[in-house]
Formats: sequence, structure tokens, C-alpha cells
Amino acid sequence: MAGARVLGTAGPKKAKKAAATTGKSPRFYPADDVKRPLPSRKSNKNAPYIRPSITPGTVLILLAGRFRGKRVVCLKALESGLILVTGPYKVNGVPLRRVNQAYVIATSTKIDVSGADVASIDDSYFARSESADAEGEEEFFAGDAAKPAVVSDQRKADQKKVDAAILKAVDATPLLKGYLAAKFSLSKNDKPHNMKF
Repeated sequence: MAGARVLGTAGPKKAKKAAATTGKSPRFYPADDVKRPLPSRKSNKNAPYIRPSITPGTVLILLAGRFRGKRVVCLKALESGLILVTGPYKVNGVPLRRVNQAYVIATSTKIDVSGADVASIDDSYFARSESADAEGEEEFFAGDAAKPAVVSDQRKADQKKVDAAILKAVDATPLLKGYLAAKFSLSKNDKPHNMKF
């Protein structure tokens, strides 16, 4: 039995070659399992999926939140997967804010937003300041009236700068300003599944 040959594939190199030529699964399997790195939540490796209908300049209808029913202009998709939108603020009162794409309807209306510079605005721009959150126990139980939210001067300046570029495009198109200002709503006999947005 010393010189007996075993038919079939016998090692890792021959197994690869046999699988490539015949299309069969190899008969050789490694003795030890190949270690794979454990899934980690620490780093977001893939860019989030954004619906193809949502592009910079698309008019969106907000479906949830404080501004539901308002029509807004999409500026860009952020790294977190949220969408940066603006009203413009002067037209319908919606400021620069992040919106989840699950809660918007993309319309077929497009606006040229190439003039608006939003490169500096990212997810960290919307981070809350520590001083606003750090409220002591005594202040919490004192029962005073709620403090009004203070908008920073930088936010106001950014809002004006972005809206100025978008308002030029809005004013150039007839009836677009009224369309953005009008709220979206459904009445009793409306069929949203038959609507073309």
C-alpha cells in the first residue's frame, strides 16, 4: 500500500485548479477555519444609499416632523445618510436642517442649486453645544419657563448665504415661489397612489 495513489484532488493547490476547470466544489477543505474579522460598528465603511430620485436641487415634500407638509429644496446628502434641505427660509420658514429620506416624497420639480455653497455644512455643523445641555438638577426642578432656543449668528449668516443663491433660481422660474410656499395636503377623495409628484 506504500505506492498506492488516491484518485481525485488531494491538496489546496490542486483543489483550486480542479474547481476552476470542472466547476465542481473541491474535496479538500482547510483543517482550520479561516478567521474573519468580527463585524464592527465603529467605522461606517459604506456610503449610505440615497434614493435615485433625491438629487441636489430636487423639491421634496416633508411628511413628518415640525415642518410636515412643507415643500423644501434638497441641497446635498450628508455622510450620515440624512439629507440637507432648506425652505428657503424666506419663502416657507424652513431653515437649513437635516431630514431622513424615509420621511420625504421626491417630486419631479428641480431647481438649480449649483450657486449655493454648502461644502462647509456637514453633520458636525448640527451638533448640540455642551453648554446648552448641561443643566443642573436645581434648574431642572425649579419649574421656570422653558428657555427659548437661541440661533447662533453663524447659522443666520449661513442661512442667508445659501438662500440668496436659491432665491435667484426660484425667482427666475414663474410660479415656483408660490409652489414652495404652498403646503401639501390630501383631502378625502385624493388617491396618492395615482398621483404623479
